[in-house]
Amino acid sequence: MITIGQLARYIGVSIKTVRVYHDKGLLPEPDRDASGYRRYGANDAVDLIKIRTLAEAGVPLSRIRDLRSATDEEFQRALHDIDGELTARIRGLRATQWRLRQLAGGRLSPLPTEVEAHLRDLAGWGFTPRWVDLQRDLWILVFATHPDRAVALFDDQRETLADPALRQLFLDYDDAYGLGADDPRIDDLADRITAATRERYGSGEPPQLDAASEIPALIQDTVNASSPAWRRLDTLIRARLDA
Repeated sequence: MITIGQLARYIGVSIKTVRVYHDKGLLPEPDRDASGYRRYGANDAVDLIKIRTLAEAGVPLSRIRDLRSATDEEFQRALHDIDGELTARIRGLRATQWRLRQLAGGRLSPLPTEVEAHLRDLAGWGFTPRWVDLQRDLWILVFATHPDRAVALFDDQRETLADPALRQLFLDYDDAYGLGADDPRIDDLADRITAATRERYGSGEPPQLDAASEIPALIQDTVNASSPAWRRLDTLIRARLDA
């Protein structure tokens, strides 16, 4: 028979922790000896090891208490479930660790890897940093607010830009940023974009977010506010597609 201090040291917990387990009904309090000290046996040590192991695995004390009355089959099933939960937590911690290391290296991004790769392609194709940053902000908003539609929208843009002729239209759109709002090149570009849009989608509508979403208007308003030329280009394209 051993004292509470000896038991705590042997198992690797504090005396206070053992007393908490007593108070919570996880570990029965043994009888006291003639000197008034609690005396613990081997079974108490085994029980305390079980409690500590489950607690370290993140199992709430209330659940550990309930498991005291479980049958062997119920206990094994619970251990299996706890093992699965622990595996999921480990996977989550590894993902968090990876993001932490990405942050430390200045590479943390809220976007899927394929979108990040696409943004690098934009830079390689000659788009301005302003355009690439605009696209990054756009996709962050879309993936954050409409994850169910974002992939389809992204795939459509990636396929569009894979076509050199269509990509050139976007490059011309990017280059139009600094033009005057009344520059005749804007009318020509609007005509070419309208024709390309009709050819690609026919009488159908390009992939888009649901009608109730405020994100497309927010994005377009931001784009238009940054350049008078882009604002007029957007107005012309909308009018011609609606005609």
